[in-house]
Amino acid sequence: MLLVVLFAFNNPLLRAQEPVAPRIDYIMEKHGHQRNDPYYWMRERDTKPVLDYLKAENEYAKAYFKSLDTLVGELLNEFEQRIDPNETSAPFIFNGCQYQVRNVEGLDYQQIFRYTADGKAVLFFDENERAKGKSFYELASWVPSVDNEILAISEDFTGRRKYEVRFRMKGKFLKDVLTETSGGLVWANDNKTVYYSKKDPETLREYLIFRHQLGTPQSSDELIYEEKDDKFSVGIGKAITGKYVLIYSYSSTTSEIQLMDADNPKASPQVFLKREAGHIYEIEHHDRGFYILSNDNAVNNRVLFSKTIPSDLKNCVEIVPHNSTVLLEGLSVFKDYLLLEERSNGLLKLKLKGVEDGKESYISVDGETYYLGLAMNDDYHAKRLYFVYNSMTTPSRVMAYDLPSSQQSIFFENKIRDVNFEPSNYVSKRVWATANDGTQIPISLVYRKGTMLSKAPLLLYGYGSYGFTIPDVFSPTRLSLLDRGFVFATAHIRGCKYLGEEWYQNGKFDKKTNTFTDFINAAEFLGHMNYCDPARIYANGGSAGGLLMGAVSNMAPYLFKGIVSEVPFVDVVTTMLDETIPLTTSEYEEWGNPNDPYYYSYLLKYSPYDNLHAMDYPAMFITSGYHDSQVQYWEPAKYVAKLRTLRTNNNALIFECNMDAGHGGGSGRTTERFERAKIYAFILGLEQNVSH
Repeated sequence: MLLVVLFAFNNPLLRAQEPVAPRIDYIMEKHGHQRNDPYYWMRERDTKPVLDYLKAENEYAKAYFKSLDTLVGELLNEFEQRIDPNETSAPFIFNGCQYQVRNVEGLDYQQIFRYTADGKAVLFFDENERAKGKSFYELASWVPSVDNEILAISEDFTGRRKYEVRFRMKGKFLKDVLTETSGGLVWANDNKTVYYSKKDPETLREYLIFRHQLGTPQSSDELIYEEKDDKFSVGIGKAITGKYVLIYSYSSTTSEIQLMDADNPKASPQVFLKREAGHIYEIEHHDRGFYILSNDNAVNNRVLFSKTIPSDLKNCVEIVPHNSTVLLEGLSVFKDYLLLEERSNGLLKLKLKGVEDGKESYISVDGETYYLGLAMNDDYHAKRLYFVYNSMTTPSRVMAYDLPSSQQSIFFENKIRDVNFEPSNYVSKRVWATANDGTQIPISLVYRKGTMLSKAPLLLYGYGSYGFTIPDVFSPTRLSLLDRGFVFATAHIRGCKYLGEEWYQNGKFDKKTNTFTDFINAAEFLGHMNYCDPARIYANGGSAGGLLMGAVSNMAPYLFKGIVSEVPFVDVVTTMLDETIPLTTSEYEEWGNPNDPYYYSYLLKYSPYDNLHAMDYPAMFITSGYHDSQVQYWEPAKYVAKLRTLRTNNNALIFECNMDAGHGGGSGRTTERFERAKIYAFILGLEQNVSH
């Protein structure tokens, strides 16, 4: 196949200089309906035509950003002025030892320190040494053996999320290497046995659990469990008591857990509760028995207890009943307390419940827009809990909560290096837009005091899939936008769980378009109610949030001056019909299965790639990673190529494919900040053409 690229650098904004991909008809037929995909050939990974085209797009993007180099440099300098190059994490206890993660000025990756009994911090693991000479590096997990003598690490050197596991003892790596793993692993209590999961090499579905004995080849590892239902994936964990290894089988609608005795390296899995369609449950082990977080007859979950492994939920005792207005997001178990994570009216709260007396109390926090989450708490006998608090105006803090006295204090606080930074100089609030069907949509806002809102540009962020709720967190890099007069907002649209399980259910399957119209209604509301200049609204989302970006740009392109779409899932129908593509079959329970004519028709109505047509589109910056395991590079590549032939205006359309990255972008903090600076520079560059 011959690839022709029209390309020049004199003025990269001119349409004639954009890369032009060849069109090769490829007819696909399903349910008697035909589609022509002239860019289907881009799936031919590592072929010269594909690599040449991606190179042309990257060169075009490079030429576009050349005029923004100074601005990118300014932004990076601002990031550096705010973020301590020697930034550290809070100290934390893991497996009975105290650790701290540190950054070091001039180094891209982190170092892990372990404290000795006399309080001295000793370098324990250096990511920089492992990343040396690599274009990509990710330390996915590190897990000490029960006796802390051997360290197991999971690493990715390509960005494809295929992890290699190695073992280190007394500073030297053992010969054991486990390849093609999913990254997670669990130690048995004999300090010689580990459990790990593997993926299907093509679909990347995690479906196998193996048992490995140190000192033996991986080829002799014992297969413990195989998940044969291709809608399910598997994972592994360990009870906080240390008594059980857990195997999780899960889809987005159903789960099943199996237990193995952690003291017996030859143990076989035992099912806790057999899977039943629609039943999602989690378990926590306690010396008294098992606590179960279940959605059985409880859309927002309830908590039950059983002294032994139950044959049926009917044999369990209800501890926390269902509440139609409160979502139970999580359950943690300690010897004397249960810790419940409750989400009510969008805000997360932490509630303690005594194991013996059932007495309940809340850990209090202030504010209307904030992030609250648990820090490392792996001590079953804990007398002190650690949690993380921050807001859109306040840097992150790790709080210590004394269980006997109910007193809390700041244990560790992230500091902004800029002496001029004051949280009080910024305002965050929550407002509510009205959806087309009358539903109220929560939106979190932040801006600098003194900003003339009605004249301000706005960056609106959204996701709205898989039930994942975007947290209202502090961002030191975002200050560069706020200090330039921007308003930043997150729309908590249907498809997440901000307002409970039903909020998620009303944004999936054949209600997915609620996600897109909610985002559009949020943008309209913010403009109409003078929270921003309605002519200067920008949108940003990634992955499934990139699907959102593609959908709203087709449905309401007039609302947005610019859109940044990161690793976007945009070719919905073709991807969901191809079971060889990673994650497709497991996604049926999120989007619907297009092998069903009903869902084929529904997905076709909103799939961004299939709904591109001739009209004016906003300026767009679209990113991808060549090794992306979640959204294959060809989706955004095809989308951009098709869009170039259809849009009827000259707005910037920039596509950049990082050839050394996966779904999460490039690795190392230098790369991560550079990518964020480019996104901001793209938006600010568009702003330079706006005068008021």
